[in-house]
Amino acid sequence: MMSLSVLSLPQRYKRLLQAMTLAVAVVYMTLLLYQSAYGYPNFQLQPQPLSSSSQLLDGNEPAAITTTQQLQQQQQHQQQQQQLQHSLPPTTQTASSFASSAASPITPSLIIRKDIHSFNFSDIEVSERPTATLLTELARRSRNGELLHDLSQRAVTATPQPPTTELDDIFISVKTTKNYHDTRLALIIKTWFQLARDQTWFFTDTDDHYYQEKTKGHLINTKCSQGHFRKALCCKMSAELDIFLESGKKWFCHFDDDNYVNVPRLVKLLDEYSPSVDWYLGKPSISSPLEIHLDNKNTTTNKKITFWFATGGAGFCLSRALTLKMLPIAGGGKFISIGDKIRFPDDVTMGFIIEHLLKVPLTVVDNFHSHLEPMEFIRSDTFQDQVSFSYAHMKNQWNVIKVDGFDLKTDPKRFYSLHCQLFPYFSFCPPR
Repeated sequence: MMSLSVLSLPQRYKRLLQAMTLAVAVVYMTLLLYQSAYGYPNFQLQPQPLSSSSQLLDGNEPAAITTTQQLQQQQQHQQQQQQLQHSLPPTTQTASSFASSAASPITPSLIIRKDIHSFNFSDIEVSERPTATLLTELARRSRNGELLHDLSQRAVTATPQPPTTELDDIFISVKTTKNYHDTRLALIIKTWFQLARDQTWFFTDTDDHYYQEKTKGHLINTKCSQGHFRKALCCKMSAELDIFLESGKKWFCHFDDDNYVNVPRLVKLLDEYSPSVDWYLGKPSISSPLEIHLDNKNTTTNKKITFWFATGGAGFCLSRALTLKMLPIAGGGKFISIGDKIRFPDDVTMGFIIEHLLKVPLTVVDNFHSHLEPMEFIRSDTFQDQVSFSYAHMKNQWNVIKVDGFDLKTDPKRFYSLHCQLFPYFSFCPPR
């Protein structure tokens, strides 16, 4: 019995050792599994390498990785992430840090692990606060954005910039009469009218089917009297103003039938001003302001006033903002009544309304020219810079510009020669 007890003692120790070894193995494996699932106590879970993430996305099992390999790969991946973060734009870095701080440590890692290496950051468009340049472009593209543009420019630069003015924004009116259809009107239709056929309207005092067809329906019979006297002139100007107000255009530009209009230069000029601001553009034909008396019959109430006016013989332009202020005063035929009251023709009446009644000063533009000034003094190298030209037959000679081209017999008013110098591609122009 004793011998049996001695022999069985090592076996018992062996079994106990085996049991302890098995227990240690179980504890060790449990620790390995715990560490694989939850990581180390003071270490945040980092994304797996791309190969592992690709296997996860593909539905395959990842290869077995030892604890040391995991630490090395995690540290290496952390360094790659830091380099990537430094290479991103500041806005993107801010967005990434905000997302990381707002979520738990595990969730962002899982999202980044799936996408961070394959995401194309060049596709991200960072939205910025609108700048002055952006507001400028928005206003230039919007036909109704003038006021917004001006306000934004005042806020940013304290200097309002005008929106873009195109040819179609301009209403060009030409005052004529029946006796000048075959001479002055025909000359305009063949030259500069071809550059602004949809924007130019002729205001006359009779029906004329021939020129109605030539102008594609742009000949308007105002029913006003024929002749060059105050009543007839104010009547036609009143019709021009009323039809412009109905057109919705940004600019109203009046010219006479003895004017040549440099259409591209006119558009360029108006592009320097805003139609949402009160503008009265033209040039006077007198050297000092006009003085008139409002009531000559009653000397006790006789009031003398002074104001400038742009001569209609050179042409002038009004912004839509200004014409809207004129509407309750001069719209609907009231322009004629004002002309009757002050007993002056249409261009003087226009100046009286704008400068005296509305207190809007005339802005002098030297590029407008009438037959009241010597045309020969306009240098040929400045023709492209001028807005309007004119002509007149005075004292048995022509007051016209000096320009090479057609002979005086063929082109006494020099409009054909001027037109061919500015626009030589027209069919009637001689080859150069």
